[in-house]
Amino acid sequence: MDILVTGGTVFASRYTAEYFASAGNNVYVLNRGNRTQPDNTTPVIADRHALGNILKGRHFHAVIDVTAYNADDVNDLLDGLGSFDSYILISSSAVYPETIRQPFSESDKCGPNIIWGKYGTDKISAENALFSRVPDAYAVRPPYLCGPMNNLHREAFVFECAEQDREFCLPKDGEMKLQFFHIGDMCRFIELILRTKPSQRIFNVGYADPVSIKEWAELCYRIVGKTPKFRHVTGDIPQRSYFPFYDYEYILDVTAMNSVMRELTPLETSMQESYEWFRNHRSSIIRKPLMNFIDQNFGKEKP
Repeated sequence: MDILVTGGTVFASRYTAEYFASAGNNVYVLNRGNRTQPDNTTPVIADRHALGNILKGRHFHAVIDVTAYNADDVNDLLDGLGSFDSYILISSSAVYPETIRQPFSESDKCGPNIIWGKYGTDKISAENALFSRVPDAYAVRPPYLCGPMNNLHREAFVFECAEQDREFCLPKDGEMKLQFFHIGDMCRFIELILRTKPSQRIFNVGYADPVSIKEWAELCYRIVGKTPKFRHVTGDIPQRSYFPFYDYEYILDVTAMNSVMRELTPLETSMQESYEWFRNHRSSIIRKPLMNFIDQNFGKEKP
């Protein structure tokens, strides 16, 4: 297939481009050319908001839009495209209001979320723009993505703490749940959508079973070969000052996804792959000052 992937230079979009290229497809990546291009792909150097006629003469069997964050992103790309067969938008779990009953279902009404703010409402507008113009498009709503090429300071932060034998600062009792999804499984799911063309147009994706933040930290330490000693942080200290996730627990209902794709990469395997990538790409991590905050406010105690 001839596939257009937007972005293609970091984490989700880069993994997606290289995944479909490695499967033998002709992958074109649309970006502004400011970063290293993914392997075995053809770059289309342009701004999606000023495409002109650069894509008008091309036909794509699939457009995988990983980097659309609002309605303008979708509309400007659609205005600049020629013809295509399928369009898949990577949306977000942030489209669900935190006030409705969980687990969130694809049939639930979208709306503002106090945690995600404009990011969530912009993703809603991107979905609405797409479906108003391409009714048979697809939207995929993942929770937290994990796995190789993840340059966000999430599991990478825990790996660093483990490598340095740091005491790990855990919010409250450590029982807050997180829901993840392996980036490779997301690509496999997209591949299945393109192959089977299911009648459902919007899919939540992710591991069916969430993991507590304590279990997740223990897993990351174990992969490094360490056992964490925890400091349980209570009180009014903002959680994101010392921990890489918001104080917000949510669960997606992924029953529909499981009807299309039953086999998933185990979370432990995903984190192992993430650590192997991290070890060779430390400079790629977008670090946050979490350790500085911990050192200044909790000290540098080690187990």
